[in-house]
Amino acid sequence: MSARFDNLHDWLHWQETLHPEEIELGLARIASVFRRLRTKSFSCPVITIAGTNGKGSSLRMLESIYRADGYRTCAYSSPHLLRYNERIRINGVEAADADIVAAFARIDAARADVSLTYFEFGTLAALDIFMHQKADVVLLEVGLGGRLDAVNIIDADVALLTAISLDHTAWLGEDRDAIGYEKAGILRPGKPAVCSDPDLPPSVCAHAHKLDCPLFRLGHNFDFKVDPQGWHWREGKGQALDLPHPGLRGAHQYRNAAGVLMALMLLQSRLPVSRSAIRRGLLEAYLPGRFQFVSGQSLPDPSLPGSSAAGRVSWIYDVAHNPDSVQQLAQMLVEAKQPGRTFALLGMLADKDSRTALRHIHSQITDWHIASLNTLRSEKPENLKHIIHSLGRSSACVHTSVAEAWNAIESSAKAGDRVVVFGSFYTVSEAMVVAQAHGQRI
Repeated sequence: MSARFDNLHDWLHWQETLHPEEIELGLARIASVFRRLRTKSFSCPVITIAGTNGKGSSLRMLESIYRADGYRTCAYSSPHLLRYNERIRINGVEAADADIVAAFARIDAARADVSLTYFEFGTLAALDIFMHQKADVVLLEVGLGGRLDAVNIIDADVALLTAISLDHTAWLGEDRDAIGYEKAGILRPGKPAVCSDPDLPPSVCAHAHKLDCPLFRLGHNFDFKVDPQGWHWREGKGQALDLPHPGLRGAHQYRNAAGVLMALMLLQSRLPVSRSAIRRGLLEAYLPGRFQFVSGQSLPDPSLPGSSAAGRVSWIYDVAHNPDSVQQLAQMLVEAKQPGRTFALLGMLADKDSRTALRHIHSQITDWHIASLNTLRSEKPENLKHIIHSLGRSSACVHTSVAEAWNAIESSAKAGDRVVVFGSFYTVSEAMVVAQAHGQRI
C-alpha cells in the first residue's frame, strides 16, 4: 500500500482535519496504535517533563547538558514556532521532512480505522523516529496535563514537574490541586520524581506517596541561591555546585535549572555528567520565544542588576500566555529597563485568563497593538481592548492580523523604544514570520 502523501505539508494539512476534536485527552486510541507500531520500550533512560510553565526550558537545559558531555539525545517538544520539525530533534538537530513523512506513513498504516489527533500523530512520529536511533537518553515534553496526555504512553525513569499554575482549566480542573493531580499522572511506581515548583500542590505529594515514588522537592531535598557572580545549587547536605548564570534569561529559570540538576543527579549512575558539561550546557541552552531579544543593542540579564541600553528599536518575543508566565515577563521588563516607549503586540486565545494576565503587565506598556490570530481559538481583539481600557490604559489599537499590527508598530517606534510580542505561541509564530520577511534574524 502506497503512502497517503509524499510531503510534510500535505500530511499536516490532512491531520488538521482528520479528528473531530483538536484536543481529546485519553490514552486508549494512541496506545493501541503504538502497540501495533512497536512492542519494545526504550532501553535508555527516559525523562518526561510536565508542568504549566517551564517545560520547554527545562527540556532544552537537559538536552544541552547531556549533549555537552557527548551523549546522543532524542527530544520531543511542542508546539513549534516556525517549522513543525522543531518538535522532533536528534542530537539537537531537527528531524528531516523525509523521516517525519516516513513515520507518518507507518502510523497511518498501523492505525487502521483508529482516529488520531494532530498531536497524537506527532507524538507517535517522534517515538517511532526515536526507536530507530541509538539514543543515550530520551526527553519528552508533555503537551497538556500529563495523566491523559499522549506522551504518557511511555514510562519515565524520572518524572520532572515544573511550575504548576492555572491554565487549560476546562480540561485539567479549576484549581492548582486538581491540575497538580493531572500533572502527577506521569509518575511511575517506585520511580523518582523531581518538582521544581517550591509550592507543590498536596495532590502531587499524595499521588507520589500512593505510588511509592521518591519525591525530590525544591526547597526540601535540593535548593539554590543566586548572587551577582553566579548561582549555587545544593542537594540537601550533599553535593553542591557553583555555576555561572544560565543562558536562558529570568529569575524563574533558576528554579527550572535547579530541577534539571536534580533530575541529572538521579541518573548519574547510568548517565554520568561532568561539572564542566553542566556549566557549558546551562550556558548554551537556548529556546526561541523565551524573552528572545532581536535587533537592539546588547541586553543585560533582566534577573540581575544592570544598566539600561538605548539603540535601535528592540524586539522581544515571548510566548507568555497565562497569568504566571505574563507576570514573569512583566518582571523581566521592569528589570531590563529601556529609555523609550514600550509597545505591545498582543494576541491571545479565547480560553485564557486574559484579564488576570494583563493586570500583571499593563503598567509596563505604553502603546498597545492588539491583533486577531490566525486560528478559530483567537480571542477577539475588541475584547482584549476592553480589558486594557478597564485597567486604565487608553492607548490601544486593534488590528485584523499580526502582520498589520507589526507594520503599524514598525512605522511608529523610534530608536530606544522596545516592542514586546506576547500572548500566545500563535502570536510569536506569526510575528516571527513577518519579522523574517522584514530582514530580522530570528
